[in-house]
Amino acid sequence: MIDELLFFMEVLVGGLLAGTMYSLVALGFVLIFKASATFNFSQGAMVFFSVLAFCGFMQDFNVPFVLAFILAALLMVVVGLCTERLVLRPLMNASEDTVLMATIGLGYVLEGLAQAAWGVEVRRLDLGIGDFPVPWIADNLKLFISALDITAGLVAAIMIIGLFLLFKYTKIGLGLRAVADDAGAASSIGIPLKHIMLLVWSAAGVVALVAGMMWGARAGVQFALVDLALKALPVLIIGGFSSIPGAIVGGLIIGAVEKVLEYRKVFKNDDEVEKHISFIKKEILISDKENRMLELKNWLKKLD
Repeated sequence: MIDELLFFMEVLVGGLLAGTMYSLVALGFVLIFKASATFNFSQGAMVFFSVLAFCGFMQDFNVPFVLAFILAALLMVVVGLCTERLVLRPLMNASEDTVLMATIGLGYVLEGLAQAAWGVEVRRLDLGIGDFPVPWIADNLKLFISALDITAGLVAAIMIIGLFLLFKYTKIGLGLRAVADDAGAASSIGIPLKHIMLLVWSAAGVVALVAGMMWGARAGVQFALVDLALKALPVLIIGGFSSIPGAIVGGLIIGAVEKVLEYRKVFKNDDEVEKHISFIKKEILISDKENRMLELKNWLKKLD
């Protein structure tokens, strides 16, 4: 009974942490919707484009990790600039439906550019963070929580807190809220609407890059990342299309519910749960022994 309860807690915590990865994707939608009241259908393509560019810089040109991230982030700023100049500015007075269709077209353009520039094969992305249980948590708390999930949760928390503070207590945030309430009135009192839109699309691009890195590290960098936008829809429906805190709450709910339903579907009785727990414990012990043997071999090599 205790083992089953611990396993359920493990599933629930893992679901909450995985939900933060959904929140990262939803954040991009929220940022753009707050500024323009437009649902950005190209957000999934932005995730795919940004992380594929990041992999291309590292793997094709041997660029260091940090520099590759900076280059990919700058590339997304350029994408935001081009979007504002070539897509949004000509459609400034167009209907919401027209802008919505334009974002769909933008998504197709980004998908094509990404594959033309970096290829169509699936790329492996190694962030140096293993998708395996953290030994300390497994030993002390008896919970097998993935290191990648914990890292994604911390990154999402930092980004959400940063964006919340930025839009709540700075002039940029004040301008964004004014534009979201009434773009015409905001422009008439001197708020630079074009700069606000550029900033929002650039920020959404950087958020897409971070989300793509987290998902790419788990499932590989591939075209299927475009479909992440579909997973963000329930998050937005629960948390709201214009709420940054709502994006994280919606992501946590969707992640937890998804994992709990998987748990109930896969393990239909107590015996199956106990067998799975025993198997995981054995795998952890084997992995720990292999790591210790590798450390011992490296130590002996140094002595030689």
